Amino acid sequence: MNEVKSNKNYDPRMHSAEHILNQTMVRMFNRGRSFSNHIEKKKSKCDYHFDRNLTEEEIQEINKKVNEIIQSDLPVYEEFINRAEAEKFYQLSQLPEEAGETIRIIKIGDYDACPCSGMHVKSTKEIGKFQIISTSFEDGVLRVRFKLPNG
Repeated sequence: MNEVKSNKNYDPRMHSAEHILNQTMVRMFNRGRSFSNHIEKKKSKCDYHFDRNLTEEEIQEINKKVNEIIQSDLPVYEEFINRAEAEKFYQLSQLPEEAGETIRIIKIGDYDACPCSGMHVKSTKEIGKFQIISTSFEDGVLRVRFKLPNG
């Protein structure tokens, strides 16, 4: 749920990968999506409320699952719903204030749906390969750093 960044480091592939990572974390750990993130072309990071660091096996499993979704070539598209409806299904706190009464939902096949104002790829296969480069844990926050090595 990022604002559209108008800078040269913005990468729709990386932003779409962040959505897939978030849904994978939700499905694996049931702790919610990242509460903070920084999406850049070379590398990005997501912060999660957590109680420990990830194990090497968990990192490998996340990489595997995210890359499986990317390679499955799911369509990435937008739908618009009114704010009252969106509030029933989604956390809207990270949307910019100017989002208004009509909320844009980015859908990645039937894998993920999330309110978002950012730019995305049209299909997951455009993302390429996803790789977690490091993780850290401090004061209840798990930070996951990742890149798209082919980008």
